[in-house]
Amino acid sequence: MTVALVDYGMGNRRSVEKALEHVGARVARTADPEVIGAAEAIVLPGVGAYPEAMRRLRALELDGLLRERAAAGVPLLGICLGMQLLFESSTEHEGAAGLGLLGGTVTRLEAPGLKIPHIGWNTVTFTRPARLTAGLGAAAPFYHVHTFACRPSDPDDVAGTGDYGERFASIVERGTVMGVQFHPEKSSLDGLALLRSFVALPVAA
Repeated sequence: MTVALVDYGMGNRRSVEKALEHVGARVARTADPEVIGAAEAIVLPGVGAYPEAMRRLRALELDGLLRERAAAGVPLLGICLGMQLLFESSTEHEGAAGLGLLGGTVTRLEAPGLKIPHIGWNTVTFTRPARLTAGLGAAAPFYHVHTFACRPSDPDDVAGTGDYGERFASIVERGTVMGVQFHPEKSSLDGLALLRSFVALPVAA
């Protein structure tokens, strides 16, 4: 499978690229709309602030393209901030509208008495069968780094939850639109297994 790794200047791009290659993907790290439009799958990474990420995607004219490819059934995986961008909006900083591929908002993680951002390993409990988590059992540890959490408007979009002050959505999956709040590329064998499941998804006709 050829995977377009969206390079918009925000995200742990090289580590994600290496992890995807390790599980058998052909990776194009790119901001070229033609390359992204032709790819069999898309990974949207992200580290940093939501409003700036959306400004960069719009400046590169990639926001509409990502919506178009997702609507066409091309598998799309958002990682960390990339997962948050899949939702309708965020309250981070001045606030911003997102890609709107999933219903819901992104707000600050409610973890009174705990250090924010949430950094470290957290067990993710799988709440329903999902293609991303196939073969991983009932739960697995993944490495998280985040201050904000996704609030899906449809509970059925949630495929896995973590717990840090509150229970939060850590994996979402609706059709071929998927997201993980953690960094699979930093999550050892379970993270690689999850990426392998993504790379093995059927290609849209």
